[in-house]
Amino acid sequence: MKGFREHVLYLDFDGVLHHERVLWHPKVGPYMSAPERYKLFMHVNLLEELLEPYPQILIVLSTSWAKRYGVVHAAKNLSPSLRNRVIGGTWHSRMNSDEFMEKPRGMQIYEDTLRRKPRAWLALDDDYENWPEHCIGNLVLTHGHEGISDSIVLAQFKQKLTQLGA
Repeated sequence: MKGFREHVLYLDFDGVLHHERVLWHPKVGPYMSAPERYKLFMHVNLLEELLEPYPQILIVLSTSWAKRYGVVHAAKNLSPSLRNRVIGGTWHSRMNSDEFMEKPRGMQIYEDTLRRKPRAWLALDDDYENWPEHCIGNLVLTHGHEGISDSIVLAQFKQKLTQLGA
């Protein structure tokens, strides 16, 4: 499985790369339900810049976008350099959809780490509820509105990237 003995970043989209208030309409697709200054994927370039010194870090999509659109289509929202790092998602079609969706995000990610067996991993997510206690140290909790651009989140993410030993 891709990611075995590699450095992996589990990446959520909503509340990480843009404001958490993203809705979906069958005719429009995803759209932002937030003040005008917020745009979909407004922090993609920031994430790209933060990961640039760490070319060995691979990305697993832990976002609901990967389940809704598929990993390949969801990854098209990222820059080419980030897209090239994507090796899969926490969701895959052989899973039971209802069981997967009932699990907290932290458990979805933890179960993926058990399958993938990365050397080291981090998760960028604005969802912290019901994470397995032993995984909390791998979580960089983002700001629901400001995502990774929040100064406290940025500092924590930079520190954890350094600690990852990547």
